[in-house]
Amino acid sequence: MARRAKTVSRALIAGAVLLTSLGIGGIAVSADADPAAGAAGSAGGSVTAHQGHGTQAAGHSRQSTGHTMQPSTKASADDRDGDGYIPADRPVTGAEPSKKEPPHRYFHEFQAHCNVTHTAPDDPIVYPGQPGKSHDHTFMGNTTTDAHSTTESLDNGSTDCLAPGDKSAYWMPTMFDGDEPVLPVGEQTIYYKSGVTDYTSVRPFPKGMRFVVGSPMQTAEEFRNHPGFVEGWECGESYFNVDFPTDCPDTENNQINIRFQAPSCWDGENLDSPDHQSHMAYPLVEAGTNNNVCPDDHPVALPMIEFKMAFPVSGDTSGLSLASGAAYSFHYDFFSAWDDRTLAAMVDHCIVGGLQCDPRGYDETNPDQGAVLDENYELP
Repeated sequence: MARRAKTVSRALIAGAVLLTSLGIGGIAVSADADPAAGAAGSAGGSVTAHQGHGTQAAGHSRQSTGHTMQPSTKASADDRDGDGYIPADRPVTGAEPSKKEPPHRYFHEFQAHCNVTHTAPDDPIVYPGQPGKSHDHTFMGNTTTDAHSTTESLDNGSTDCLAPGDKSAYWMPTMFDGDEPVLPVGEQTIYYKSGVTDYTSVRPFPKGMRFVVGSPMQTAEEFRNHPGFVEGWECGESYFNVDFPTDCPDTENNQINIRFQAPSCWDGENLDSPDHQSHMAYPLVEAGTNNNVCPDDHPVALPMIEFKMAFPVSGDTSGLSLASGAAYSFHYDFFSAWDDRTLAAMVDHCIVGGLQCDPRGYDETNPDQGAVLDENYELP
């Protein structure tokens, strides 16, 4: 009963903030991110919600800047009581943020390599069961992701990630050059790393975990100050851009990249929340130290996901936009559907083990530690 009262209270507070700021009704969609430094020492800031996808722009399925609030009116099929929260089957109780300092390791991460599978104006987290409701998204990983996706459907689907055990769904707003979509080519890198100093405390994602990183409604300032901001948009020697870089020389291998980190501290109770963000939080810098620790109300350390997306664009960038609007409206979604044993083995060997692993769980600088997965990227 205490846990239920806490989550309901949190929803009411979030709803009150939303109603006050927007003067409208609907599901609570404003999430205040902790002013955390994060693993990369980024500045903290307030993060607005992943809602309000706007109306369709003429000429293609791309959508406009996304400043029209359109809260979802349907609950996910995974949300049994329709309150916006999806309780974990095995919640973590009695956890406290770890403030230990294990032996220093410069790396504690592994990579997932996944290809683009399709695009669609769907979003199974924000607009579940409502195909065509969202702005256009570029999907990676699970090949079946659509507006109706659930934990079960993803688990039964297939994947275009190197590791067959990673059936997770990853998506972001589609990039356009004029009216033409620009899709990342080849394997895209998604890092799983420790966002806290005590990398030995990181646990695997529970299956069905989902959240949104950033917001299509964020301002340029909010994007730059977001705790997940790493290097923003970059090309060649141009880094830390809020807008698409104009200095992107038209050479053979040039491309526009973005790196953006997700929150990695979990409340231990919910796989989703009404705003799709407040069940997660960014690490905080512990007072009097340089250590990153999880906040007390989100004590469970999970892997910190970092998107590193590469778009085949160089030369003239004046025609670029995102389906969600300007370059600083970049955001992404994650819906975990890893095979439990595979993810646990990768987290234990690479993150907890303090290694820098490739998608097989192999660190070439520590070959004696071996690999987690075989030549087919499967558990032996």
